[in-house]
Formats: sequence, C-alpha cells, structure tokens
Amino acid sequence: MDTTIKQLKQPGYEQLISFENAKLRLKGLIAVHSTKLGPSMGGVRMRPYQNEDEALTDVLKLSRAMTYKAAAADLPLGGGKCVLFGDPHKDKSPALFNELGKVIDSLKGAYLAAEDSGTAIEDMKAIRKTTKSVTGTNREGDPSPVTALGVFQGIATLLEVLFDMRRLEGIKVAIQGVGNVGYPLAERLFKVGAELIVCDPNEKNLERVKKNLKATAVDPKDIFKQEVDVFAPCAYGGALNKETINQLNCKIVAGAANNQFDDEEKDPTQLHEKGIWHAPDYVNNAGGIINLYCEHTNQIHTLMPRMAIIPKRLREILPVAQEKNIAPFYVANELVEKTLQN
Repeated sequence: MDTTIKQLKQPGYEQLISFENAKLRLKGLIAVHSTKLGPSMGGVRMRPYQNEDEALTDVLKLSRAMTYKAAAADLPLGGGKCVLFGDPHKDKSPALFNELGKVIDSLKGAYLAAEDSGTAIEDMKAIRKTTKSVTGTNREGDPSPVTALGVFQGIATLLEVLFDMRRLEGIKVAIQGVGNVGYPLAERLFKVGAELIVCDPNEKNLERVKKNLKATAVDPKDIFKQEVDVFAPCAYGGALNKETINQLNCKIVAGAANNQFDDEEKDPTQLHEKGIWHAPDYVNNAGGIINLYCEHTNQIHTLMPRMAIIPKRLREILPVAQEKNIAPFYVANELVEKTLQN
C-alpha cells in the first residue's frame, strides 16, 4: 500500500488515524470513538473541507454521535466515522475507494464503513473489494429512506406526546435540505397531508420537491423564520446555534441531520427556554444505522420491529425532560451514558 497512515492521539477516543495517497488523491481521517458495545460503525463522508481542523472537528463529533446513536438504538455497535477530503462530484474513483478499503482493513475490524454524505452504494462496493469491514453494499441496505421513516416516527411521537396531536394532516413542516433523507421524509409528510416549506442549495432537489410534493421553496437563510409546527434540519450539522434558534417559530425541532447543535453545552438550553421541544438527533435519526446493522448481520427481516426503538426511546425521554424542565438532549445523553457505563 502506497498510502501513508499516521496514528494520532485524541483523549476519549480509542483510535484516530490520518491517511494520504497523493497519487490517488486520497486523503482523510478515521475516528473510532468506542467499541465497548461492539465494532464501531459509521459512514464515509466526502466533502471539500476547507482545512484539516474542519475535517478533524467533523470526524470527532460524528464518531461520538454514532456511539450514542447505536447505544440509544439498543444495538451491539460502537461509533466510528471516516471523512475524506474532496469534491464528491469530481474526485471519486474506484481506485480511491479500493485503497480506502485497505486503510479500513488495517484497523482489523474496529471500524465498519457505510455510505454517508458524498458517498454511495457504488463506493461501498469498491471498498468491499479490499475489506470485509463495510456494509450498505446493496439496494436493500440503502439507509436513507429508513432514516426518513425514523424521523417521521419521531415527529409523530413528539406531536402526540407533547401536544396531543394524533393526526399529521394539515401540519406545517419546514425542511432544511431535501436530498437523500429530506426528500423521502417530505414524501411521507405529504402523503399524510402536511404542508411543506423547503430549502436546498441544489436546484434539482428543489424542483423535484416542488413538482411532486407541492412544496414551497424559500431561501436557505429564511428557512428558520417560517411559522410552522415542525422544523426538520436534514442537511449538515450545526444548524442550531444562537442566531438561528432566535429565529425559530415552531413547536418542535425534529430532523435527520447529525450534531444539530453548534454548541451542545448552551444551545439545547436556549432552544428549550424558548419553549421549543427537540428530538435528540441521534435518537431520531437512528433508522439508518438500524438498517445497516440488520443488513450486516443478515437480519433484514428484523428491521421494522427494531425501528420501534425510536418512538420508544422518545417516550422514555420526553416525560423526564418535562418533569425536570430540561432539554430532552440532556436526558438522552444521561440515558446513553448509563448504558455505556454498565
């Protein structure tokens, strides 16, 4: 292997490596946050990162979130993540992903790769040629529609538990990002009679959702201001920060994006003090990892029963948050951390 691999140290993480192969234009990081409950699973994300610090922050946050997601979903998995520097529309090649498979294989099963933003099933198939430590290599295992189903379940659960709203017909939902997960979520909401307001930097995504689902498109900077029942962040993380939270005009926030809070110490409290309830992202968007686990273990027939864990966990978290008058995010963290300590 002509790829240079460096072992890095990061407190609280089991492994962190950087790797680079200039000839193949392969450069990235893999973080293994925890394997206490099982091998770490997490997607391979490809983005044109501005610098190494941005990529490092992403891989650390995402791998930790995967640990919490797996634990909340009652799966025997830990959390890991891979991030690649590059434009997914220009820089991909089968050789690049073949070589990435060798890098993943060097971790000896500690990390199981899957698709994520900027990667697809074809890329996972290329990885599989050089390692068995990958999942999501067939259409049955495509996690995006299942992630959308889980978010839909979460929205319905929050509205029922907190506002006694047992029907979604007529509700207004603002969706930030209508791509791989946001669009199937919009489809489900449209079918039950929801009114959709959307934004997306991709014009094709916008045209599709406007044409097929009668959605109203707004400028991305205006999506937070919409007077709606639900705000669903389904793009990249960090959408909820001091400024955007001040703009929100909704009952609940429940979306598919990972790491929705820019500052996890302060932002959940600010949102809660504004009277807006939040579905903890790693609970609400666990459908994807449940799907991938079922595929990887040849238990795809157990997928739908396992999906019941999402509303079940929310029904455990919300009453505690109401009783303590704190953000559900903190309650979810306490639940997961107890699981990891046992």
